[in-house]
Amino acid sequence: MNPPLTLLSPARDLSVAKAAIQAGADAVYIGAPRFGAREAAGNSLEDIAALVRYAHPFGVQVLVTLNTLLEPEELPEAFDIARQLYHIGIDALIVQDLVLAEVLFRELPALRLHASTQCDNRTPEHVAHLRDLGFKRVVLARELTLDEIQAIHEAVPDIELEAFVHGALCVSYSGRCYMSEALLGRSANRGCCAQMCRMRYDLLNADKQEILDDSGEPIHQRYLLSLQDLDRSQYLAELIDAGVTTFKIEGRLKDAAYVTNITAYYRQKIDQIFNLQSSIINVGFSPNPTKTFHRGATDYFLHGRTRPMANFQTPKSTGEPIGEIVRVRDARRLVVRLHEGIALHNGDGLCIGDLGFSVNGITQLSDGTTEIFTNTPLTVSADAQPKVSRNYDIVFLKSLSAERRVPVDVLFEATPRGFRLTYTPLDGRLKPLSAEFEATFEPASNPERAAQTIREQLTKLGDTIYEAHTFEFRAPSTMPFIPISQLNAYRRDTLAMCQYAAPERQTTHLSPADFRYTTTKTAGPLMTCRYCLLFELGHCRKTNPLRDEPKYLRLQNGTTVRLHFDCRRCEMQILPLE
Repeated sequence: MNPPLTLLSPARDLSVAKAAIQAGADAVYIGAPRFGAREAAGNSLEDIAALVRYAHPFGVQVLVTLNTLLEPEELPEAFDIARQLYHIGIDALIVQDLVLAEVLFRELPALRLHASTQCDNRTPEHVAHLRDLGFKRVVLARELTLDEIQAIHEAVPDIELEAFVHGALCVSYSGRCYMSEALLGRSANRGCCAQMCRMRYDLLNADKQEILDDSGEPIHQRYLLSLQDLDRSQYLAELIDAGVTTFKIEGRLKDAAYVTNITAYYRQKIDQIFNLQSSIINVGFSPNPTKTFHRGATDYFLHGRTRPMANFQTPKSTGEPIGEIVRVRDARRLVVRLHEGIALHNGDGLCIGDLGFSVNGITQLSDGTTEIFTNTPLTVSADAQPKVSRNYDIVFLKSLSAERRVPVDVLFEATPRGFRLTYTPLDGRLKPLSAEFEATFEPASNPERAAQTIREQLTKLGDTIYEAHTFEFRAPSTMPFIPISQLNAYRRDTLAMCQYAAPERQTTHLSPADFRYTTTKTAGPLMTCRYCLLFELGHCRKTNPLRDEPKYLRLQNGTTVRLHFDCRRCEMQILPLE
């Protein structure tokens, strides 16, 4: 029995998508040639078609993102891309632009649409509206608590709910960030976000002077909006109980190593919950999310407002904590006390705050510490014994391997005119592969050996995606002798039936006159965030009010924006200067 949910993994390109499938994804999402929310992650129609052919025999769905807001003149082209994707045989299209969605519902009603998280899906009323429009699934806002997710599910039980469980976080509600467009002309809703939340800022008081932190240091050029990465791996059962039907991993710009590691990690978690043994995924490593791109972890409002959510020191991958510096020999030699069980290797990448370097030599010292030779001169003080993290484990990355097979029950049976061979996947979503063959053969001189040969040849599936689970031979009254070459032909001909063919679908073409245009521009805050900088600093106005308002953020180039704290809604807004 399949679980009541799917694991949805990201794909930057065809090779990364294949890695996700091999590591256990139930579905992958990949960018369309244009109009995806990651402008740098577009893929050709030919590659998407190749992915569909690769994924479907495994029972894996292919979802395509076409989820930016569109200019009026772009809508016909976007529809044409959607139409071609429909003919390729994708399983769903993820969209944000409701003008495009309206036309797709009318002209391509068989094309399944999912509402992107860019639609700002936070309330039962909004989700019900999307359901009424025709959407089959909504991708929920990352900021929702378990109670809020459950409330949406109870109010709108007849729509699928997809929730992010891992990966990078936007500090603004998705779809409501206009800061990149306003300050740099790069719209987050058009797929080219400049990632303003990963930039350095000064925090200023009402007099535009830098505010001091609790240690008396100015809050100067820190990554005040840079959130740690989402990690809800410990709460999957709770999310299922709340009504989530799809776990989504963020990472459409990540490489195959990241996708393999994180997908395998969540695949194992899900299989443990459901005690699943219906899929065979041979993972040659121990998945660990800190071993690939990792900024630290937060469950991000799932259980309410908690600290810390951000990392003010760096927006880069910090990886796994491995120890602390106890001495500095010189600019290229550090003495580190490693945590128990940590082994370093030449070529490992380490970081101290925002400072990154590689290991160029290792010496174990008599006092149990480790001397590290670095690839570049460093300016580091051991006075505060700064923490050291490893964000590139060369041995772990070389160990990454995952191989997926589709387990099948094999049935070979006699028929009045010959034989029938059937491979039935244990995954009920996949169709059996069956073929009949006309044949007559001489009786076997050694029936036991003949039966063994039939089993061996018909279950020899090593060069395919299949793996034999059981074998049954319903033999005729007299055991036949079937040459090995003929048995191999039976196997090849039957398995060839798994070749994917795109479904026949009616062609539709639209002209610009078929669209009713609406504006996509929105006036108001540059960002609207559930994340609150005051709370993160330990100065929530509800418990520790500060009268020094308003407050400002200042970029390194001097550009300044104003902060507004809506304590009734527990939201922070970033506003342009008046």
